[in-house]
Formats: sequence, structure tokens, C-alpha cells
Amino acid sequence: MTVIDETPAILSALADQFPDRDPEETAEWSESLDQLISTQGTERAQFIMRSLLQRAGAQSVGVPMVTTTDYVNTIPADQEPHYPGNEEIERKYRAWMRWNAAVMVHRAQRPEIGVGGHISTYAGAATLYEVGFNHFFRGKDHPCGGDQVFFQGHASPGMYARAFMEGRLTEEDLDGFRQEKSREGHALSSYPHPRLMPHFWEFPTVSMGIGPMNAIYQAQSNRYLHNRGIKDTSDQHVWAFLGDGEMDEPESRGLLQLAANEKLDNLTFVVNCNLQRLDGPVRGNGKIMQELEAFFRGAGWNVVKVVWGREWDDLLAKDTDGALVDIMNETPDGDYQTYKAESGGFVRDQFFGKTPQTKAMVADLSDAEIWNLKRGGHDYHKVYAAYKAATEFKGKPTVVLVKTVKGYGLGPHFEGRNATHQMKKLTLQDLKDFRDYLRIPISDEQLEADPYRPPYYHPGADAPEIQYLMDRRAALGGSVPERRSKHAEIKLPEAKAYEVARRGSGKQQAATTMAFVRLLKDLMRDKEFGNRVVPVVPDESRTFGMDAFFPTAKIYNPGGQNYLSVDRDLVLAYKESPAGQLIHPGINEAGAVAAFTAAGTAYATHGEPLVPIYVFYSMFGFQRTGDSFWAAADQMTRGFIIGATAGRTTLTGEGLQHADGHSPVLAATNPAVVTYDPAFGYEIGHIMRAGLERMYGGNHPDPNVMYYLTVYNEPIVQPAEPEGLDIDGVLGGIYKLKAAEAQGPKTQLLASGVAVPWALEAQTILAEDWGVSADVWSVTSWNELRRDGLAAERETFLNPGSEARKPFVAQQLEGAEGPVVAVSDYMSQVPDQIRQYVPNEFATLGADGFGFSDTRAAARRFFSIDAHSVVVRALQLLAAQGKVPAEAPAEAFRRYRLDDVNAGTSGSAGGDA
Repeated sequence: MTVIDETPAILSALADQFPDRDPEETAEWSESLDQLISTQGTERAQFIMRSLLQRAGAQSVGVPMVTTTDYVNTIPADQEPHYPGNEEIERKYRAWMRWNAAVMVHRAQRPEIGVGGHISTYAGAATLYEVGFNHFFRGKDHPCGGDQVFFQGHASPGMYARAFMEGRLTEEDLDGFRQEKSREGHALSSYPHPRLMPHFWEFPTVSMGIGPMNAIYQAQSNRYLHNRGIKDTSDQHVWAFLGDGEMDEPESRGLLQLAANEKLDNLTFVVNCNLQRLDGPVRGNGKIMQELEAFFRGAGWNVVKVVWGREWDDLLAKDTDGALVDIMNETPDGDYQTYKAESGGFVRDQFFGKTPQTKAMVADLSDAEIWNLKRGGHDYHKVYAAYKAATEFKGKPTVVLVKTVKGYGLGPHFEGRNATHQMKKLTLQDLKDFRDYLRIPISDEQLEADPYRPPYYHPGADAPEIQYLMDRRAALGGSVPERRSKHAEIKLPEAKAYEVARRGSGKQQAATTMAFVRLLKDLMRDKEFGNRVVPVVPDESRTFGMDAFFPTAKIYNPGGQNYLSVDRDLVLAYKESPAGQLIHPGINEAGAVAAFTAAGTAYATHGEPLVPIYVFYSMFGFQRTGDSFWAAADQMTRGFIIGATAGRTTLTGEGLQHADGHSPVLAATNPAVVTYDPAFGYEIGHIMRAGLERMYGGNHPDPNVMYYLTVYNEPIVQPAEPEGLDIDGVLGGIYKLKAAEAQGPKTQLLASGVAVPWALEAQTILAEDWGVSADVWSVTSWNELRRDGLAAERETFLNPGSEARKPFVAQQLEGAEGPVVAVSDYMSQVPDQIRQYVPNEFATLGADGFGFSDTRAAARRFFSIDAHSVVVRALQLLAAQGKVPAEAPAEAFRRYRLDDVNAGTSGSAGGDA
């Protein structure tokens, strides 16, 4: 027989499945507990209950883990701390902020503007933020160094409204909401965008799920800085404000274990449980707060629920038989949402009317008093108690689950309505009702004068309420949010640190991955710079040859290494340390990008520059975590991204899911990513040196970039840096690597990365077999050449009549004769980016389509990108121009068996790194 468990998931159901064989004895135990609570309070009762559970476990009594508690506040009323602020004053200016936030969005939605915005999120969450601003969020001038606060993206109008109260923004600024170019100089971004407001916002959060991940790794980064002795962050706290709907994103929940495993008690999530998604209820048939409580508790977090406001305390105290709590437990979220869209009378009938006991509880309350039974997220005392408990809890991160009403106070058209997220303006009557509810001293005449432009309200800087507000922020270390980009200076490596890249590999073969790793090792050895480097590697260090870092740099683990390592006797033993330099997120690209972002913005967040170098399996970089890299760009992250095992045909054996033939295309979509595809170690050295100079040399107008370098696992003899190297060409994207030595018809071979050796091979074949004179160019960056070309075109467009600037690629190829054949180990779209800027006839060979497992030579022959394919394509172009015999291409095709994958010769076997 199949047994269906109909016990609601919202209940612990600890005793429901067992028969009560002695009800009288059970009653005695219950009475003893009740008496203990009444005489010694809930704190003593908690201790006794925990002691009994511990004893039961020791006696093998099967008591299940309590992952879900009743639908009431975690902190009992008798354990709430004294509220330290002046609640009446705080309530006054909170009302002004709620008014100004709504009016700002409303004014931005007037007919001639219509740029949108969100009213309801902040209206419901204002208390959550204001308790933080008044008593918890510490600014950068605080002795601790300040907290990091990840604000819920849709609540941004509230942060602007507070900044207006503080005198940081003007009315003209508020009127520039979402008009960033037409109101330039007085403009506010739609959401928290540091790149758009670099002195205001610190963390971008509106891409759902990325905020929670980044907050977790920000907390880890704070500990990393502290444990490595770079900065004392021991008293800094990370806050992340999230929506209950946002918690459905896999990223929102997917990295909770890191915070628990590393005991990040410097981290607090505040989940605004207004029970609504953007379109409707989060769990209409269930209870999202209970679900999240179980999930976080199971993940090892401390959980604090704030469900009910103080008005419920007396009712709950009278609930001696548990009838009220039972109704609270059993009522689904869909009904709770409906209650707040109805009336006090409706709540009396539909909620309290479910049992005689609960109906009698509210018999003496008017409908208005029932309507005024607030949810916990709108009660200063309850929220303060939760925040204080969160900041004082040690050993675990804390999540505060707070129940609110979306659109709170905006009136019946907004409160708890399914469409409230999309509602962006108020009717004249809405404005009047909202004004009355908030007690804003604005007259009907002022509202009626222009309903599209209701006035903002500010009592003046000398008002006692504003003085109180400013005093609170001064005591907490200044304004929040605030971003400061001034940082400690770092001494960049001297030229000798790059010597290993310049001298090549001698007679040994080494892939560009290994050339990069050798350079990185020397950079980390630099006495003044090395400790600033933060290698970030998912679970592939050995693949990239980075296991050599384990014994010296060590893997960061705040708990150290408390086990006997299986490879302890090996030279490259796996070593973990609280002072370890290497961030090892495991098989976790999303976490790796979050760690990269935290380290790459430490120059602004902490004033201490770190240089993260994230090395990943190329296919799983931008393809899997493109949104996270976009957020990293918004946060103005600086660092290096290394796409190892790059190329569609270079990583033999791994097949379709691993064959990267398109990451430069994806990288090109991110304006903050500078992409290079170097062929040799000496190119890597110059690119990295230029990148460090750009980021931290102090002379570049745009240092807030991430350098993406693709490196390969195919071993070749790395050449030494040639005499007279065109360094500007290396950095600009193209330089002549080897001029033709033969005489004859001219052609130009452009190649990048691992394809450069094929082009050199093709140069020899063309000269020896066909008498063709081919120059070989190393294209270090198709992407940057494309950007430069577009920039040149735009400069010409915006400066009519002036002499047009020639794109860099055209400058470099000036005077180069003959048709161009461009080749890489990527899809045709990558080299094709520069076609329009090259005056010569242009042909592209690319690895288009899905990758597969085979030898390098066979795969390259299949995609027609190997040396002989380059030869035949060049001959085709030359034949069309009459420079070689018309039959030459067909003869070459037959001679080299271009249609036979087994005839390919370009590429070697082996090369794990």
C-alpha cells in the first residue's frame, strides 16, 4: 500500500505520527514546560529543551531534526532587547522617505517621460532598511572599516529618497531618475549600478540570484583579507537584502554551504517575505517562510523569523490552547496575501472566524484594530531584535526571514495586489490617501495643481528630525551606500618578473597554459607585489599545471588542514591553510566568478588592491557564467580571466561539451572585457604587464577592466622574444611575426593563438611547393582590433569634415600586398570581426559547428583550418586574381587530400597543461 504523507510541510509534526498512550502524563510534561516558561522565561526553557534533545540523542531516542518551527517569531517577546532609538522621530522621516520614493517614480512616469520604476518594493521594505540605517549599517569612516550592504535592486528609490534627506541628492537629481543621458549630471540609475554611479553604489544586485552569491563570497573575501594579514576586517559585516521570489533562483540558494562551512558569522541575509513574485504569489498553496526556514537551517545557517508585529503579542499570550498558532500554521500564503488586499472585517471573518476560540479573542477589537495587526517587517522593535540577534550570533551565518506587505501603505489599489510590482504611478486620490496615511504636510491644492508632479517633501536641514537622522549616520561612520575608489598604492613587478616569458622554453615543449603558469609563479614570488595576487581556480588545478602552487602558496581554508593528507610525502602535496593564497571553490564556476569579483573590487571596497587571476576550463567560462561577468563589469572588477584548454580542436578527447570555439564571441559582448588570444609566452608577458599597468599604474583613463586571455594545452617549443618585437602591435592586436623569405605572388596569413604554428607551416608549404610569398601575422586580439575599428568609425561620424582616423589593423597592414587568409581555432565569426577594416580581399577559415573527440590533426582537417587548408584557400584567392595557375587550388586539394581527415598533420599529441 502506498502511504501518502498529508502532513503539511509547514509543520514540524514531531509528535503527530505517534500514538499518545498516556495523555495524563503528557499533560503533566506540558504543564511543567508551561510553568518553567512562566516563571523563568523562554530563554531558560530553550536551554532545558536543547539539553533534553541532546540527552535523547545520546540515549538513541529517535528525535528528528527540527527544521521548521511554528509560524511565529523566533525571538519571544520577553527576550526582545530595548529599542535604542527614538521610534517616533524615525517613523516621521521614514514616512517622508516613503513619500519621496513613490513620488520620484511617479514623476518619472509622467506622459512625456514614461521611464518606469518600482514603487511597491520599497514601500513594503522601508522598515527593514531604516532599522539598518539608524542602528546597524556602518559607513566607511567607522573604526571597523564599514559594512557592505547588498540592497535589493527594486528598492533603489528608497535609497535615493534617504540620500535626498541626507542632502546627498537634490530634487533635480531625483527628477533625473532613469534619465542618465538626457539629465546627465543630475541622473540616477534605475537600480544599483556602480559603473553608472561610481561614487554611490557598491554592489549591483538586480540580476536575480547574483547578489546572494556575491554577498557570500564578499564575506569570505573579508575573512581572506584578514587571515592573510592584508587588512583587519574582523568587525565588518555583510548584509544582503533579498526578495522571497528571488530565492527561487538556483544561484540564490546554491552556495549557502560555503557560508556555513566557513562559519561566516560576518554575513546576514535579510529575506523580504512579502509572499509575492513579480506576477503573483511565491507559494500560494504553501508557505515560503517555512520552506526557507527549513532550507537555510538544513544548510547550516542560523534562522530568525520575524512574522508578527507587537500588536499580536497579547493575542498570542492568550492562545493557551494553540488554536491561533494552529491557524497561523495552516493558512497558506495565498490567503495571507488576500487578507491584506481586503479589510479588517474580512480578516475577522475569514481568519479569526475559523474557530470559536480565535473568534472570541478578537471580539473586543474593532475592524480597524484588526486591520492594524501588523506583520513583523513593519515593526521597528521586532526587526531591531532580529538584526541584533543576527549580528551577535557566532559560528554560523544568519538569515532573517521577515514578513511584510508589498506596497504597504500605498492604499487598496497597491497593497498585496498581484500587479503591484508593475504599477508605477498613483492616481490623484491615491496620492491624497498616501499623503494622509503618511501625514505629509502637503495640501490638496499642491497635489491638484499638477497630479503628474506632486511635490517632494523635505523639512529643511535644520529640522530636528533631520538632525537626528544625520547624527545617527555620523555615529555609524557616514553615509551608506558609498563607493570609494581611492586605494593603497601597490608597486608593480619589475621587468625581471617577466623574464621567464621572454626567454621561451628552450628545447623543451610547453603549451601556452604552462608558459602562463610559469609567469604567474614568478609574479607571485615578487616580494612587493606577489601577496596581492589571488589565484582563483575551480577543481582543475592539476589540469592547468597549477598543483605546483599547493605546497608554497597553499589553498585558502579558514579552518586550516586538520586531517592527515594522503599525499603528504609528495613534493606537490595538497596543503590548506588559513593564510593560503589560492582560492579553490571546487567544481563551482559561479562561486569562482563571485570570488573573482570580491577580490577584484577590494581596491574600492576595502582600499586594498588585489589582483585576482581566475583560471578556468575555457568552455565553462563565459558560456556558463556570462551574467556573473556582466555583474562583475558593473561592479568595476579588475583582474585577469584565463580561459585554459581553449580552442575547438586543441583539447583532444573531451568532445562537444568541452570544445570551446566561441568564448571570444561571448567575451566581446562585455564592454569591460579586453580579450587576447596569444600564441606565445612572450606575448602573454607583455599583455599581462600592460594589463597591470592599466589597472594599477595610475595613468590609464579606464582602469576598470578584466583581461581575458585564452591559453592552450598543446605543447610547442616556445620561442624566445624576437629582437625588435613590435610591442605596440602585440598590445594593439596584430604584428608581423615572420616576413616571407621567398619571392613570388604575395599573400597575408593572419592567425591567432594555437593557429599561428599552422600559419607558419603554411608559409613554408606555399613557398616550397607553389612559389608563393606569404607574410605571417600574429593576431593577438581580433576583438580589440574590432573595437578599435568601430571606435574609429564613430569618431569619424561624430566629427564630420575632419580627417578620418585609420583603424589600427589597417595601419599595421598598410602596404601589405595580396589577399588575406585569416584562421584561428574558433568559429569564423571571431576572425571575421575585422573583415571590414582590411582593404585586401579577405577570407576566413573557422571551426564552425560542434566540437567532437578526435586527434588534433583530424579535427583541424575536418574543420578545414589546418596548414594545408590555409595553403589551398590562399591559392584559391591568388588564382582568382590570376597570380597563380587556375588549376593550382584543385591540384593542391588533391595532393594534400584535403577531404581526408586522416591526412591531416597539423598538431601534436599530448599536453595535459
